[in-house]
Amino acid sequence: MNAILLQSATDQLDDVGSMASEVAKGLSASPKQLPSKFFYDAEGSRLFEEICRQPEYYLTRTEIGILVRFGGDIARVVGPHSRIVEFGSGSGVKTRLLIRSLAEPAVYAPVEISPDALKESLVALRREFPGLPITPVVGDFTQPLRLPVSSSIARRTVVFFPGSTIGNFDKAGALRVLRNIRGTVGSTGGALVGIDLRKDVAQTEAAYNDAAGVTARFTLNMLAHLNTAVGTDFDLTRFAHRARYNVAAGRIETYLISLDDQTVLLQGATYKFKRDEAMLVEYSHKYTIGEFEALAARAALSLRNVWTDDLKRFAIVYLSGKRPGVDA
Repeated sequence: MNAILLQSATDQLDDVGSMASEVAKGLSASPKQLPSKFFYDAEGSRLFEEICRQPEYYLTRTEIGILVRFGGDIARVVGPHSRIVEFGSGSGVKTRLLIRSLAEPAVYAPVEISPDALKESLVALRREFPGLPITPVVGDFTQPLRLPVSSSIARRTVVFFPGSTIGNFDKAGALRVLRNIRGTVGSTGGALVGIDLRKDVAQTEAAYNDAAGVTARFTLNMLAHLNTAVGTDFDLTRFAHRARYNVAAGRIETYLISLDDQTVLLQGATYKFKRDEAMLVEYSHKYTIGEFEALAARAALSLRNVWTDDLKRFAIVYLSGKRPGVDA
């Protein structure tokens, strides 16, 4: 069955309440901070796809190049008859490249927080792969997943987590996601994860400050999304995007900067911003292969394969749930 696994009306109401609580917590923190998952309503997903087409944003083009160049090798590692579970499926461009290269994939299970983005990507996927069972899920991959049951028998489960999305989490958050991956794939499966590698500061910062201003619109759209979703009253004209590379921490830090003293309302509570106050909305961590291998090991995942571009700007790695010397 190819229906999207949707939450019940009660679950959705609970999610709104949970989201509002999370926003309130972030606005009460010092310094203020909101999670990057709130970028992704329909407009946020559209703007992100536009970011990927900007000349400064090397990440998407480079990762696609790796998938094209090493598709056969990646397919051999994944193996035939695998269930592919994609965390944050987006537009599905990279998905289609992966599926084309695989030998008889058993089922594809995309997990996407934006229902509109998921529905749009499924149209192209079902047209190109009419015989492939697809069991889509609208959900948050940072939480334990309830995956749909499929009639197709899979030899193993492999999580596909491209786009360097793992870099959007701090180290504790990334570890939680990796442990969630380990729980999803077990000891017999694995994960293909895209990671952005450490490189020149100017090149890195330019990717998050494109000349066309698309990334700035994407960042500000988070506030529009929250206004609609939980009833805040952010004035987008009174905030500005700022993204800078923290060399010591190895990450881009993206903030929304308050342009003047102002107050934001949420469910009857008020939250004050001072002029030039910075609210953190995203990390984009950059890794060395060794750093990421050590982090994955803490989630009981073993680094088995690495594919990079010639300039070593980006990597796709394969993590195995089977640990050497531990799992039989």
